[in-house]
Amino acid sequence: MFDSADLMKAITTIQTVTPPFIPDGAHVMTSIIEWPAGSAGAPPHRHPGGPSFGYVLEGEMLFELEGEAPRVIKAGEAFWEPGGDVIHYSDANNRTDVRLRFLVTMICTPGVPMLVVVDDEELEARKDRRVR
Repeated sequence: MFDSADLMKAITTIQTVTPPFIPDGAHVMTSIIEWPAGSAGAPPHRHPGGPSFGYVLEGEMLFELEGEAPRVIKAGEAFWEPGGDVIHYSDANNRTDVRLRFLVTMICTPGVPMLVVVDDEELEARKDRRVR
């Protein structure tokens, strides 16, 4: 017999965050992204429609958000970004010998792009917000 106690033993919580406000009509999108060995990943971008929650499936990601120092996230570790105006500088593959695969679940607001690439002019204007 499988009871609630057995179920709780099977669950490992890897991340807990305060849930954001979710507007009416929003939808949730889950994607798997794969970067080859040594890939720089996506260019600097933001998710204006809402936060993103992720989990590294394989490899290592060099992860950098505006206002935070770059850090390496390894397979089995979770990450999140608040979305909105915050720039996501890096989701690069930190390894040159293996691919990087990660799963991302994004909250998407109706009528708002899921991802917007940040141009060089804005990156220059906000360079003081980057932690090195």
